[in-house]
Amino acid sequence: MSMRETRILPDPIRGRYLACGAHQPKGFSLIEVMIVVAIIGILATLAYPSLEGYLQRAKQSEVKTNLATIHAAEKLYHASNGSYTDDYVVLGVDIADDAIYSYGITATASTFTATATANLDDDATEDTWTINQDKQLVQTTDDFTE
Repeated sequence: MSMRETRILPDPIRGRYLACGAHQPKGFSLIEVMIVVAIIGILATLAYPSLEGYLQRAKQSEVKTNLATIHAAEKLYHASNGSYTDDYVVLGVDIADDAIYSYGITATASTFTATATANLDDDATEDTWTINQDKQLVQTTDDFTE
């Protein structure tokens, strides 16, 4: 092969033929970038509902912990005083200022019900949980449905 003779070599990645020694372009073509963007978009569309579900279930774990704390405090108060109370201060229960749920207690001498409500996803439905003296934890309305 003489010095002036040029060999044509296939470019398996781009599907073109390049002359030997010719400058090969670097980087990605627009179509390759668009395919990657489309794939990422599809994956994000599939993953977002699952992520939202995990976040809302994590928020719901707060209510279970706080209502269990209220129940334990009410039981201790009842053992000492023979009745239940609706006063958080008397119970010694400290609900964080940045709590997701709003809490309330209704109490009589022999029963109590603690209620927690929150709007987890900014729609018309609120997430509502209750617990009573028998430790029956019930979700009365569910703000999150899969």
